[in-house]
Amino acid sequence: MSSHSPTVPKRLFVASLLSLAVSAPALAQEDPIKVGILHSLSGTMAISESTLKDTMLMLIEQQNEQGGLLGRELEPVVVDPASDWPLFAEKARQLLAQDEVDVIFGNWTSVSRKSVLPVVEELDGLLFYPVQYEGEESSENVFYTGAAPNQQAIPAVDYLMNDVGVERWVLAGTDYVYPRTTNKILEAYLKDHGVADDDIMVNYTPFGHSDWQNIVSDIKDFGSQGKKTAVVSTINGDANVPFYRELGNQGIDAADIPVVAFSVGEQELSGIDTAPLVGHLAAWNYFMSVDTDTNYDFIDSWIDYTGDEMAVTNDPMEAHYIGFNMWSEAVRKAGTTEVDAVKDAIIGVSVPNLTGGYATMMPNHHITKPVLIGEIQDNGQFSIVWETPSTVAGDAWSDYLPGSRDLISDWRAPMRCGNYNVVEGRCGGGADTEVASAE
Repeated sequence: MSSHSPTVPKRLFVASLLSLAVSAPALAQEDPIKVGILHSLSGTMAISESTLKDTMLMLIEQQNEQGGLLGRELEPVVVDPASDWPLFAEKARQLLAQDEVDVIFGNWTSVSRKSVLPVVEELDGLLFYPVQYEGEESSENVFYTGAAPNQQAIPAVDYLMNDVGVERWVLAGTDYVYPRTTNKILEAYLKDHGVADDDIMVNYTPFGHSDWQNIVSDIKDFGSQGKKTAVVSTINGDANVPFYRELGNQGIDAADIPVVAFSVGEQELSGIDTAPLVGHLAAWNYFMSVDTDTNYDFIDSWIDYTGDEMAVTNDPMEAHYIGFNMWSEAVRKAGTTEVDAVKDAIIGVSVPNLTGGYATMMPNHHITKPVLIGEIQDNGQFSIVWETPSTVAGDAWSDYLPGSRDLISDWRAPMRCGNYNVVEGRCGGGADTEVASAE
C-alpha cells in the first residue's frame, strides 16, 4: 500500500482555496458585535451607575430581538470599575484590547471619563458618555450624550435668577472636576450678570460625604441675610441622601432656600423619604414624568425588563437610549462597526428622544437636547415647571471662560479638530484646557 496521500487535481485544489477565501469573510461577519459596558456596580457610584448597566442590557436585548445589527447578534461585555477612577482605565483597556469590543457605553463621573479618555484615544475605541458634565472637552473618540453646561447649568441659573428672583448663590459640589469646572463657569456667568463676590458661597465635599450638619448650618446662615438664596448642587453619588436629610433636619424647605440639583434624579430619590424635599428642584433633559407615548413605552419596557413595578427611569438612562440608537443607526449607515466609518457616519444622525422630539449628533460630538426643570413631588417624581421652547445644541467650550470662548469643535473633514481657535485660525490654539484636567 502506498504511503503517499491521494493526488488532488490542481484545479480542484485552487477551487477549494477560492471557496475558503469567499466563505471566511462571510463566516467572520457572523461573529457577534461586542458592546462594552463600563459602569460601577460597586462603591460610591453604584447607586447611580448600576441602573445604566441594566439599561444597556435591556437595549441590547431589544436590538437582538429585532435581528441584531447587520445581521449579527450583539453581545454585551460587562465589567465593574468599582467607583475606582484608575480602575476605569484598566477596565477600558481590557474591553478594547482583550475583549475587542466594538464600542463602549460607560462612565458617570468626569474623573472616571478623564481616566478612560487616553485609553480610548490610544486604542481608537468609541465611548458613549451619558451624563451631564463640565464641558471643556471634545474628543474624536467620545460622544457626549449627556448635557454640557449650556444645556443644564446655565439654563437652571437663568430660571432661578429670572423666575424665582434669586440673588445669593450657594455652589455646593463634590470635590472633583465636574463640580469645580461647572462652578467656575457659573461663577463667571453670575458675575457677568452683576452678582457680587459676597453673594456667592462655594463649598466642596469628598465623595461619600455623610456629615452635613455644619455645612447645612452655614448654608442656612448664608441664606438669612434678607436676599433670596438658592443652592446649586453638583453633589454626586450617595452623599446626596444625608445632604437632603440634613436639610430637612434643619427645617430648610424649598420656599426658604430652594436647591436645584444637577445629579439628583428619580433613581437617587427612590431610596429616601422625599417628604422634606418637596418643592426642591432638579435640572435635567428628561424626567420620568414626561407625557409622551415614546416615554410611556420606554417605562413599560423598563418595568417589564426589571420585573419591578416600582422601577424608575431617569435622564442618563435616556442618554443611553439616545446614544445606543445613534450608534446603531450609524453602524447601519456605515455598513460596518469599523470605528472611523462609524465616527463619520454618526454626525448628523437624528433619533427620537423620550420627550417628544429628536436628538441630533452635532459635529462637536455633542447632541441637541431640551432643558427641563422639575420640582420634587412627595412620590419621588418631578413635576416639570419650566422647559426650553426648543432643543439646545451642546457647546463643548464655554462662552464664559476666557480661554474657551474662542474655541469650536468640528470633527468633520477637513477640520477634524476638537479645539479650533476661531480668532487665531488654527487647531489647538489658546484653550485653558487645564481647567478640565486639574482634578
